[in-house]
Amino acid sequence: MPMIVKFWGVRGSIPTTAQWARVHGGNTPCVEVRCDDAVFICDAGTGIRELGRDLRRRSPAPKAAHLFLSHLHLDHVQGLPFFLAAVPDLRVHVYGVSDDDTSRRRLLSGELGAEFFPQNSSEPRASLTFDHLEEDARNVSGVRVRSFPLQHPGGCHGFSFECDGRKVVYASDVDLEAGAAGGKERTATGDVLTLRSVPRALLNAARGADLLIVDGQFNDAQYRAHMGSGHSSCLTATDLAIQADVKNLALFHHDPDDRDSDVDAKVRLCLARASKLGADLPIFAAREGVALKF
Repeated sequence: MPMIVKFWGVRGSIPTTAQWARVHGGNTPCVEVRCDDAVFICDAGTGIRELGRDLRRRSPAPKAAHLFLSHLHLDHVQGLPFFLAAVPDLRVHVYGVSDDDTSRRRLLSGELGAEFFPQNSSEPRASLTFDHLEEDARNVSGVRVRSFPLQHPGGCHGFSFECDGRKVVYASDVDLEAGAAGGKERTATGDVLTLRSVPRALLNAARGADLLIVDGQFNDAQYRAHMGSGHSSCLTATDLAIQADVKNLALFHHDPDDRDSDVDAKVRLCLARASKLGADLPIFAAREGVALKF
């Protein structure tokens, strides 16, 4: 059976409604992965609001969804109250990475409280249940799901989904150069004939993926100016994809100040780098509303 991936939110840090961001979209992170009737959701940024409306219109409407939160920074959870209100009959399973991860329950319960999101208590909304992923892969509704750590302030995790020989990897909010000596110098050399070193855990997780969705918020100059922010150069993301032998690369978590033309320029830079490295790699910028089938 095919895997369907749809982008509902692709922007990082804060949503934008600017005219110059209309092509790629201004909602914060939310990606849907479907395999048969199983619905998997990566992050609950503002894009999840439209996903909720879409789920309500589907026939038959799903009874359950599996929500994987990469971390609890605001741009990755701020759409959750609107989503739960849109699909009141849905059971939402929220996954952490350990059985004692109480921060998810505490922080999400706070976000859903009247202090942050006033709502008539008589109005129904989707129910939340909390679960966790084991260290090894776990079968969730017939899909093999893994989590892996990412370098980002406060901690972050990525996720891989495997079904019937197909594999999709989601790795938003990661600094691919963090902890590696000389990252600033590497992004300043312009040496396109040398592949940059990347985190081993992410390289192994992404290996052979049909689609790698990864943080490519900056170009090299922007990365050097924002080192320590927890985000990556799109060119280092390209090197990761080449080394992992992925079939398609989607640049994700677009900078809130980037115009559509800036995002497109990053794609051209990455395609040029891949070509000079001898890699035949499809590279594109994640775009709100686009669905892919694998």
